[in-house]
Amino acid sequence: MNDAAPAPTPAPAPRKRARVRAPELIGKGGWLNTGGKELTLADLRGKCVVVDFWTFCCINCLHVLDELRELEEKHRDTVVIVGVHSPKFVHEADHQAVVDAVERYGVHHPVLDDPELATWKQYAVRAWPTLVVIDPEGYVVAQHAGEGHATAIATLVEELEAEHEAKGTLRRGDGPYVPPEPVATHLRFPGKALLLDSGNLLVSDTTRHQLVELAADGETVVRRYGSGERGLADGKADKARFNEPQGLALLPGDAPGGGGSARVVVADTVNHALRALDLSTGEVSTLAGTGTQWWQGSPTSGPAREVALSSPWDVAWWQGEVWIAMAGVHQLWAYDPERDTVRVAAGTTNEGLVDGPADDAWFAQPSGLAAAGDRLWIADSETSAVRWIDTGGAVHTAVGTGLFDFGHRDGEAGQALLQHPLGVTALPDGSVAVSDTYNHALRRYDPASGQVTTLATDLREPSDAVLAGDDIVVVESARHRLTRLRLPEEAVQVEAVAHRTQREATEIAPGTLRLDVVFRAPTGQKLDERYGPSTRLLVSSTPPELLAAGSGTGTDLSRELTLGPDVTEGVLHVSAMAASCDDDPANEYPACHVHQQDWGVPVRITEGGSARLPLILAGLDADGA
Repeated sequence: MNDAAPAPTPAPAPRKRARVRAPELIGKGGWLNTGGKELTLADLRGKCVVVDFWTFCCINCLHVLDELRELEEKHRDTVVIVGVHSPKFVHEADHQAVVDAVERYGVHHPVLDDPELATWKQYAVRAWPTLVVIDPEGYVVAQHAGEGHATAIATLVEELEAEHEAKGTLRRGDGPYVPPEPVATHLRFPGKALLLDSGNLLVSDTTRHQLVELAADGETVVRRYGSGERGLADGKADKARFNEPQGLALLPGDAPGGGGSARVVVADTVNHALRALDLSTGEVSTLAGTGTQWWQGSPTSGPAREVALSSPWDVAWWQGEVWIAMAGVHQLWAYDPERDTVRVAAGTTNEGLVDGPADDAWFAQPSGLAAAGDRLWIADSETSAVRWIDTGGAVHTAVGTGLFDFGHRDGEAGQALLQHPLGVTALPDGSVAVSDTYNHALRRYDPASGQVTTLATDLREPSDAVLAGDDIVVVESARHRLTRLRLPEEAVQVEAVAHRTQREATEIAPGTLRLDVVFRAPTGQKLDERYGPSTRLLVSSTPPELLAAGSGTGTDLSRELTLGPDVTEGVLHVSAMAASCDDDPANEYPACHVHQQDWGVPVRITEGGSARLPLILAGLDADGA
C-alpha cells in the first residue's frame, strides 16, 4: 500500500461538440412549478438543462418522466429538467388540463405550457417525447427522441459537470422548482372503477398510489389498500405499494385463484405489473410482470412473473383469461391464471390503426377494455377509436380513422369522431358506452344501428364508467370523484367539431426523399452487433399511395423513399430502434440499452421542398436539419 498522497486527477479533456445556441423557452400558457416566476434561459445559466418536450396523452412521454426521476434526484444541484408541454389534442392545449397533468403524473420540475408549439418549432422537434440537453453556457449539445436515453444523458451530464466545473461555468445549488400546495380530496385523479358483489365500488386512486373502496353512494370511504407511497411491495393493505394503478377486474369464483370472487386483478401501470387484491384479507400479491419495462427483444410469453410488461392500463376477464390493454407497447396481452403464464394476444408494437388478424393488427395506446360475450371492446386512445376483437382473433374498428383525426361528431360511425377515449363499458342492449375523455363526455356506439350519440356532457376527463342497476357511475378523473347518472333514453344534442393535429406539415420535394434517422451511440457505448444488426427501421404512410417505393422493414437507418406522383400531402410513419452496449472489452456481459421512437410526420409535397428528411433518435444531425 502506498501512503503517499495521490496526485490530483486531472479533469477530463472536454469533448469537441457542436456549438448551437439554445433558442429561448417561450409559451403562451406560462410556467408551472416555479412559484409564479417566469423563467428564461439566462436564469438557468450555469446549470445542465434537460428540456423534455412532452404531452400528457403520450405513454412514451410518461415513460420518460419516470426514466428521468433518478437523474433529477441524483444531480439535483447541477441539473434542471424543464418540461415543455407541447399538445397533440385540442384538450391538451387547455391550461387547466396541463396543471392537472403535472400533478397527476408527479412532475417535480418546472413546466412551460406551450399550447401553440412555439418552442417546439424553435427547436425543430418532430416527435413526442424529445429530450434536448443544454450545457451551462446555453448551447445545445445533444438531442434524443423516444425512450431509453436516461443512461446516455446521465453520462453526458457527468461529462458536462466535470468540464464546466473546470472552466468555472458550473453553478451548484437549488434549482427553480417550487412545489404546488397539496389539495385535500378523498380521491385524486382516480383512473378506473369496479362494482363489487357487495354493491360497493373499488376505485384506483391513481395519483395517490392506492385502491379505495367506497360505499354504494360513491362517496363514503370504506377502506384503503396500499400505503400511499410509490413503489412495488406485496403484503397487507397498509404495507403494500402500488405505482399509479389503473384497471381493475374481478376474477370469477371458479377461476384458478378466484377465491370465491374475492380477488381483484389490478393493472399496476407504472410498476409494469399485474397485482392481485384479496378483498377478504386485504392482502396484495403480484401476478405478472417483473417490475421492469418490456423492451424490444424481450420475451413475449412465458411464466407470468418472469416476463416484463409495459404500462398495463386496463384489464378484463374474457374467454377464460385476463386480457390486458398494454398501452406501453400498443398491444393486447393475456394472463392465464390456470397456467400462470402471459402472452401477446394481438398487435405488433407498431403504433397506428390497422385491422385484421391479431398478429397483424396495429393499436395506439389501448387504455380501456370491456368484455361483452363474443366481443372484447377496446378504447384505443391515441387513434381516438373504439375497436373490438372477436373470438377468432380478428380486430375490427367501430369508430375512428387514425392518429391525426379527432373531434366531437355524432352520427354514422364511419364519420363520427372521438377525442382520446380511455374507457369503454358494455351496456345491456349490446351497445357500448365510451368515456370520451378529452371531450369531457360520455358517448354511445350502437352496433345494431351503426350510430354514435352523446349521452352526457360536462364531465371532466371521464376515464371509466361502470353500471350500477339502472345507473351508470362515471369516473370523473379531473374532478376527483365518481358521478352517478341515470342512463338517458335520448341523446344530448352537441354541435359537431372536427380537428386535426396542429403540427405544421414538412414541405418535401416531389420524386425521391432521403430519410435519415440520426443515431450516434452515447459516450462509452457502441452498437450491439453480437447477434446481428442492432438497428431497425419501419416505414409506412397515410395514405399508402404517398409512397411508391421504400415502405417496409429494414436494418439500415437511412433509406431512399420514392413519393407517389398523385398524392400531394399525407403522413410518413417511421419507427426506429437502435441497441447499444457499454464499450468495455473486459466485461463479458456489458449493460445494453435500447433506444426507440415512432414518428408521424405530416408532409406536403411541393416544388422547392427538401429532398432530405432527418429524424434524430440520438445525437445531433451533422449534415444539418
